[in-house]
Amino acid sequence: MPMTNDIPGQAALSICESLLLAMKARGVLPEHEIVGVLRDAAATHENAITTEPDTESHKAVATLINTIIAGGYAVRHSRVEETENSQGKGRSNG
Repeated sequence: MPMTNDIPGQAALSICESLLLAMKARGVLPEHEIVGVLRDAAATHENAITTEPDTESHKAVATLINTIIAGGYAVRHSRVEETENSQGKGRSNG
C-alpha cells in the first residue's frame, strides 16, 4: 500500500479515530456500531468506480480501514483505556 506524506489525511484519520473512541467510551455508540461504520467506509472504497490511478488509492484506503478493524482499533482502544485509567478517568469498580 503506497503511503504518502498526506498531512490533512493523517489529521482527519486521527480526529475521526478519536471521535469514534470517545463515542464508545461515553456509551454513545457500542463497539459493533463503530466497527459497522468502519466496514461501511471500507466497502465504499472497495466498490468505488474510478479511473485507474484513483482505483489504487481507493484500494489502499480500504486496506488501511480493514487493517484498523482487524487489529489497529483494538490496540489503540486498549491504550486509550490504560491512559484514562492511569489518569483516573476510567470506569470505577465501586
